[in-house]
This record gives sequence, structure tokens and C-alpha cells, in this order.
Amino acid sequence: MRETPDVRRQALIEATARCLAEKGIGGTSVRAICARAGVSSGLLTHYFPGVDALILATYVDVGARVSAALDAAIASAGNDPRDRLRACLLANLRPPVLDPDLLATWIAFWSLVTSDPAIAAVHADVYRGTRHQLETLLGEAAPQLSQAQKRIAAISLTALVDGLWLELCLDRSSFTAEEAQAMVESAMMQWLGANDEQVDKSGAL
Repeated sequence: MRETPDVRRQALIEATARCLAEKGIGGTSVRAICARAGVSSGLLTHYFPGVDALILATYVDVGARVSAALDAAIASAGNDPRDRLRACLLANLRPPVLDPDLLATWIAFWSLVTSDPAIAAVHADVYRGTRHQLETLLGEAAPQLSQAQKRIAAISLTALVDGLWLELCLDRSSFTAEEAQAMVESAMMQWLGANDEQVDKSGAL
């Protein structure tokens, strides 16, 4: 059966993600991508203006897949607001998000954030969406939190999760995924138990 245009386009995106993970930005060329996908260079230029556009589409795709994994974890957690928040946070520290290959791909994207405005815009959108999702979940789990408190909590928890995810993908000899999950849950519970004084201090930041 002949592959549909969407299938061929997705194959190029997946090949680009693999090239970025294995070779970095410097090794991700039209030749390398097409060799990985098993297609001609003409097919790549049929779907994308060039490598930069394909890398951008790959960033969007990878970000969407991570978001889908988090959404699935939240949906499977049931209706309890704290369980849903916990599921969202801990899903970052479990497969398929906890993946050294995914880290290698993200590092390639990050290297472009300061020099490529289009990549920077996608990066900002991805992290804005993540923080908004956490703010919503925090508000449901702890209605006493002010908007300022939810914002700071979301930034804090995102930074903690990102740091632990990075270290686990690079080297698991210092701590285990289970220990990382316990750290995140402890931080989550501190925010959920924030009192009025803590809310005021956070809002003043």
C-alpha cells in the first residue's frame, strides 16, 4: 500500500529526531535525515523548505508527544485533584518521557533557542503550556492558593522536575528515579500545604 503524505512527512520528522539525538545539530543534514528515513532528498524538499523548517516541525512534534504523555498520565489518575497533579509531575520521571534519547534531542533544540527565533518561539510556547497546565492542576488541588502562588509554584516545580529529569537521563548513579519522584512529591505537598503567610511572601516576589 502506498504511504500517505502524512505518513511520509511524519517519517521525516522521526528521522530528524533520531539524527538530532545521535549526531546533534551539526550532524543533522539533508543527507543524514534522508539516509535515516530511507528516502531521497527530493522527498524532504517536497514537504519542507529545508532542514531548518524540518527541525522546527520536529520540535513541535516532540513537544506534542511529551504533552500527550503527560495528558495520558493525568487522565489515568482519576478525578482526585491531588492525584492528577501528582501524576502530571511524576510522568516526567518515567518512560516514555524519561528517556536519554529524548534528552539528546532536547539538548539539540535548546542549543538553537538563543539563535533561532522560530525555535525560541516554540520553546516559549511549550514551557508556557506546561506551566499553565500545572497552575490549573495546582488550583484544583489547592484552591486556597492565590494566582501569584500558583505561578511561582508551577515555575518551581517545573524547574525541579527538569533538573531531576536531566540528571536521571545523563547519569542514574547519584539517585534513582524513585528517589527523584519522592523529591518531587515532597515539594508538591509543601506547595499544597502553603499557608497564607507563604502565599503573601510568594506574591511579593
